Amino acid sequence: MELLGSTLTATYARPKTSHFLPAISTMASSYRNTQPALAMNPSANLWRTNSYYKSSGPIPTSSSIQRENLDLVRAKTMFYPSNRTALTTRYTPDDWYKSNQSNYRESESARKSAERLRRDTVRMMQDKEQLTRRTQESTSKNIGERLNDIVFWKSELSHEIDNMVTEIAALTEVKRRLERALAETVGPLQVSQECLYHREKRMSIDLVHDDVEKDLIKEVEVIKSCQERMRRHLDRAIAQLASNRAAQHELERDISDKVTAQRIDDRCHHLRNTSDGIGYYRGIDRLDPSLSLPDSWSKFTDDNILRSQSERAASHKLRDEIEILLNTTSNEMWNQFNNVNVAFTNRISETADAKNSLQTHLAKTLQEIFQTEMLIESLKKALRDKECPLKVAQTRLEERTRRPNVELCRDNPHHRLVSEVREIEDTIHKLQERLMEAENTLQNLVKTKVTLEHDLSVKANSLFLEQEKCMSMRKSFPSMPRLVGYS
Repeated sequence: MELLGSTLTATYARPKTSHFLPAISTMASSYRNTQPALAMNPSANLWRTNSYYKSSGPIPTSSSIQRENLDLVRAKTMFYPSNRTALTTRYTPDDWYKSNQSNYRESESARKSAERLRRDTVRMMQDKEQLTRRTQESTSKNIGERLNDIVFWKSELSHEIDNMVTEIAALTEVKRRLERALAETVGPLQVSQECLYHREKRMSIDLVHDDVEKDLIKEVEVIKSCQERMRRHLDRAIAQLASNRAAQHELERDISDKVTAQRIDDRCHHLRNTSDGIGYYRGIDRLDPSLSLPDSWSKFTDDNILRSQSERAASHKLRDEIEILLNTTSNEMWNQFNNVNVAFTNRISETADAKNSLQTHLAKTLQEIFQTEMLIESLKKALRDKECPLKVAQTRLEERTRRPNVELCRDNPHHRLVSEVREIEDTIHKLQERLMEAENTLQNLVKTKVTLEHDLSVKANSLFLEQEKCMSMRKSFPSMPRLVGYS
């Protein structure tokens, strides 16, 4: 607040203003300086009663109240010339002159600002016109460069598509050969399984897993392994063909997109300010439908080409692997066929030695059964020995839960008791697992013992099965060309 003037009884004030004129208090002070106020009693302005300053004094009497009322009446009826001057006068001639000068300065400043704005606007329009022309030329140049990039990538895609089509045809032919070779392995597998089936008719101890059976099983495994590898390579060939066609599809779709983009960009490249079909599209500059950047755009096509090249390389490698596989599997099956025939011949002379070998195994089995039973007893005793320590630890924990109030503290003894219980329970769990394993082992040993004891009593049926049944079937085998897929 700013002082405007004062009387004997009050002070006038108003809020400050932000305009350029001086405060009214300045004029009031200037008038007071030119025309001093009349002399007055210094005590005349102090008309307030004593109770105004002494709120906690004694209760005023009726005579004092009357006296104060008379003083108030006299104070309200007093007039001074200075009061009228302060209330009616607003500005001085000096303020009036300053106000005019301020208006002049503001007018001159506004004219200069308008002139500067006019010059700057004309220069800006010229600059923007040149900038617009350069920008349009640069945009047309960029579109032309973009068209060159599209043409380049189109040629690369077209070349890669031709290579991929050739590779797909080559892989399809190799796949047909692989399918024929896989079909030729059915007959040898059936012969090997029939031999195993007849040898299963041996009685008791002669149902031994001997070299003949091993070689027969190995022959079955070799044929099945060859079949599995063939199927796996066949699946790989099918998957590779699918990947090749997928890569070809991506290339064709990419080149189709490139053709569309080239047509659109070529039309945009030939658009001018006088061209037909141009128009306003409000807000199109704020719309960003882009899915890629220049680097990601070229990288996308490059990745498609690299993927196609990678698939072609994988396809070529797979064709080589299939060729190697066909030669390898045919050699493996022929070699194993000869090994089985030799093993059948040797097995007939080894029948006498089989009995002694079985008796040796039986003795070892009985010893292992005894040791396993002793181990089971030791494990059971160890489990019984762990019951009392576990009870003690758990009882201590249960007793300590009855401590009152704040004494129920999770202290070091509590942590150690918990750890002790967990250690004992873990030990019991491990001992129980070992006990179960030992009991399972014991059962297996007992079964083996019974089998060995029973098989020692019979051997008469084996020679007939091996000589008459098995060797009579192993007289034919597919030729090498048929095993590599040629008809």
